[in-house]
Amino acid sequence: MDLGTLFEFAVERHPRYEALVQGGTRFTYERMNIEINRAASGLQALGIGQGDRILIVLKNRLETVILYWAIQKIGAVYTPINFRMSSEEIKYCIQDADAKAVIYEPVSEQAVLGAIKELSPVKIGVQGALGADISYEGLQDKGSGEPARPEIQDDDVCLMLYTSGTTGRPKGVPRTHKNEYGAAVAHIIQNRYEVQESTIGVMPLYHTMGMRSLLSMAFLNGKLVMTPDYNAQAVLELLEKEKISCVYLVPTIFHDLLYHPEFEKYNLSSLTKLGYAGAAMTNALTEMIFEKFKPAIFVNHYGSSEVYTFSICDYLNRKPGCAGKPGFHQRLRVVVPDPDGNSTPDDVVPPGIPGEIIADLRTSEAFQGYWNRPDATKKAIRDGWYFTGDMGMFDEDGDLFVLGRVDDMIISGGENIHPLEVEDVIAKHPKVAEVAVVGLPDVRWGEIVTAFVVPKDSALTVEEMDAYCKNSDQLSNFKRPRKYVLVKAIPKSPVGKILRRKLRNGEYEELYLKRESVS
Repeated sequence: MDLGTLFEFAVERHPRYEALVQGGTRFTYERMNIEINRAASGLQALGIGQGDRILIVLKNRLETVILYWAIQKIGAVYTPINFRMSSEEIKYCIQDADAKAVIYEPVSEQAVLGAIKELSPVKIGVQGALGADISYEGLQDKGSGEPARPEIQDDDVCLMLYTSGTTGRPKGVPRTHKNEYGAAVAHIIQNRYEVQESTIGVMPLYHTMGMRSLLSMAFLNGKLVMTPDYNAQAVLELLEKEKISCVYLVPTIFHDLLYHPEFEKYNLSSLTKLGYAGAAMTNALTEMIFEKFKPAIFVNHYGSSEVYTFSICDYLNRKPGCAGKPGFHQRLRVVVPDPDGNSTPDDVVPPGIPGEIIADLRTSEAFQGYWNRPDATKKAIRDGWYFTGDMGMFDEDGDLFVLGRVDDMIISGGENIHPLEVEDVIAKHPKVAEVAVVGLPDVRWGEIVTAFVVPKDSALTVEEMDAYCKNSDQLSNFKRPRKYVLVKAIPKSPVGKILRRKLRNGEYEELYLKRESVS
């Protein structure tokens, strides 16, 4: 079953339900399908067909959604990337994907045009972007209205996501119709979504989380409300105005919403189903979400672009920060960690001992290898298991806790220390807005636990933080930070993951001139 056909089923089921909203534009399923068919036949008229990769360099806008479904209907491969990428990065992705076309808008225009000087993809401009071979409106006019529908198989690739590239070049993750269908069904079941849910299109459509919101709403005849330009107030206004029922966000956005000075004035009573993924959430933020949102359902989803679901936890009131049990398509193990990739699926560690999390690849949600990267595939996929590169631990109840990346583990004086357990303690300090913990080189200890802190209160001092950590019954003394750095912001990826390498490399803006160490 291909995704384009499944969308058409949704159109037949409830043609007059609202499907897509942006600003003053509101599409029913019936009206949206007409727009999609025109775009699909327009792409075919340009010579774009089954199996062709189409690079998408757009914000989360109405046109992006229309083009996604148009690409599915003609059997091409939706290949989205971050619209903030540089020319060099875009050029790499175009060449790596061997993209037949590139679709861009004014915000990405300069970078795209710089990237394709020596290349010849078909250029499609959205929102009046210059330098294109054809505009989005021209594409609609060129279409006959009904695309020729090729025969599409479950195992045909329909999407290629590029990983964030925090270490080296980004890797292409090809995903099939079967993978995306399996992931969408998992998302619906694990978040307990129902027909005619509504959500907000905040998470980027170049990221697996954005894809889940798009697909799950379509399969349930739900409403997707797009937000091309994110800011917390705009999101709060839309949550209230559109009576949004469910969201799937990174912790950073939950933080932005809850700490917005006018949060209390918005009526968010329709919003009952919350989910987060993409990064760890502190216990303090988890507790605040329960207090302020009072959700009926609150799920921590742990997964990846490669294998959508690893695990889910829907009892965060009892175990904040817990990643829970394997998803219903999945089973997991925790094995001896080895950054060089020599561990095997049989090197299992007992409960209570940290190790690398690995996932069974027999799930319908799982990819089968990276695009043009046999080296990366060989390291990540071993004996039918996906080695995540994440550190984790099962507790005595069989619940998983994610402890950060294998490469993020701090080894200080021979002791293994995981940043999240230190961050959870510091985040509860009333004068701390955000915190990230990394290991910095130290002659004596090898690495020294260092806390980078964004203060909520300018009166916060290093001595106060250190006394707080010393007095905490949740933090062993050897795990206590020996250095504190007060910073303006914690560097993050576009989806809210802390970029610890930037902190290690000194890429941050310090609030005060001197860093403080403690004994």
